[in-house]
Amino acid sequence: MKTGGELIVEALKANGVKRISCVPGESYLAVLDALYDTDIEVVVCRQEGGAAMMADAWGRLTGEPGICMVTRGPGAMNASAGLHISRQDSIPMILFIGQVQRNAREREAFQEIEYRRAFTEIAKWVGEIDDPARIPEFVTRAFSVATSGRPGPVVLTLPEDMLTEMTEAPAAKPYQPVESHPGASQIKAFESMLATAERPIAILGGTRWSEQAVRQFQAFAERFDLPVGCSFRRQMLFNHLHPNYAGDVGIGINPALASEIREADLVLLIGGRFSEMPSSGYTLLDVPYPRQTLVHMHPDPGELGRVYRPDLAIAAAPVDFAAALEEMNPAAPPPWSDRTAAMHQAYLAWSTPPETGPGDVQMGPIMRYVEANTAEDTIFTNGAGNYATWLHRFHRFRRFNTQAAPTSGSMGYGLPAAVAAKHLFPEREVICFAGDGCFMMHGQEFATAVRYNLPIITLVINNGIYGTIRMHQEREYPGRVSGTDLTNPDFAAFARAYGGHGELVEKTEEFAGAFERARQSGKPSIIEIRLDPEAITPTRTLSQIRNG
Repeated sequence: MKTGGELIVEALKANGVKRISCVPGESYLAVLDALYDTDIEVVVCRQEGGAAMMADAWGRLTGEPGICMVTRGPGAMNASAGLHISRQDSIPMILFIGQVQRNAREREAFQEIEYRRAFTEIAKWVGEIDDPARIPEFVTRAFSVATSGRPGPVVLTLPEDMLTEMTEAPAAKPYQPVESHPGASQIKAFESMLATAERPIAILGGTRWSEQAVRQFQAFAERFDLPVGCSFRRQMLFNHLHPNYAGDVGIGINPALASEIREADLVLLIGGRFSEMPSSGYTLLDVPYPRQTLVHMHPDPGELGRVYRPDLAIAAAPVDFAAALEEMNPAAPPPWSDRTAAMHQAYLAWSTPPETGPGDVQMGPIMRYVEANTAEDTIFTNGAGNYATWLHRFHRFRRFNTQAAPTSGSMGYGLPAAVAAKHLFPEREVICFAGDGCFMMHGQEFATAVRYNLPIITLVINNGIYGTIRMHQEREYPGRVSGTDLTNPDFAAFARAYGGHGELVEKTEEFAGAFERARQSGKPSIIEIRLDPEAITPTRTLSQIRNG
């Protein structure tokens, strides 16, 4: 006989869980008590949104579901920001929510919410466990749903009295991952399409990749001298210095690359959905019938034909598709080699930071310093805002699992993700890029980094405005500033107040010293970079946007 709380923890251990993120609540005290006697690490966070984002980052960087626990009502709604990120980004995550006791449901009890109605739109499955004897069944199913097909978040709600009830239940067993494999006829059709193409391009995206799959696809691209782009915030799927790399297919795409995609005669979408951001507002491929011959490979059949009608649809996980390509070789030297080389050179030119800009701090030289002084396995995280352009456009990713950033464009993600990444890979450097507005969304998780002695380095690029919104505002309503100015704390003092290391950079030449002092401090660090608000993008100022 065991309590529901004990059965939850046993099921987590059976499925290989090593850590959870949480904000504690009285509605699931029985689970917290059961965790006391296990080696599962409990990472206590400062806000449920940050806790959910940490779980998302664990799922993003491991392929296994990140686990988050929060209390009911306000706690669950705070966590919904992380749920939305996991849903749009196809990341496996399981959110456990303490729920009101069973005999109080449907009375609008204290902090009661009906989570099936609240979260069905942003979760793959929402379940409530009424009978503690069914906990092994529900938890195993949650792992399967979160990881199969197109991965995503699952919500399980736990009535408070169910968790304290004693029962007998079968021993929990681990879930079995479900993989989908390409058929031999599909691989043959794919090979035939590639053999007759003149202007092909591959675009990698989505999740369910592995380091081996990335290597296998790179070797395939080498054999066929195929140009390869990476979808929005999936840049770590291909080495940017490889001669076949064509660039980032995302927000602010290189116009030369956009032109090549539009003029391609064969587009290979491998692993991703090619949604609004990577498709430049659904303009690179016509909806629903692209002009280009389209091969779309995705692990979830429900995504094939959902937006674009492919000429060849392959329901397969990237790891299995990449493995199936190992035996494929060109019958003759590909005729597009010069085009591939030209596309890589265009990428190198596009990703070279500018030398100058408005104000006393120049982000171009700062990015060059970061590039020259960080290892290939450094993990970079960020949230959302114009500041992220400096990272996405000018950092040249070279290895798998070095990027954690939300394709959903959620602010506040970078810091919780950096905390999670450093938990997972303590031997690797983790650098978070954040804007001033973005950082303040979940800046309190800096306390979590301090508590667990996680020496992340956070670059807070402070221009005193919600930069992306101001940019659009000045374009649409020139000179009519409303709702986009910010008053910020001293971010370096903020770091020190939390027990970390703080630096302030007001001139470009101050950055190198500040970065090395932060690195050598051995503490979680914040480097505040005071950027002129005129430096709104790498190539245009606010004044230029305002004046058309």
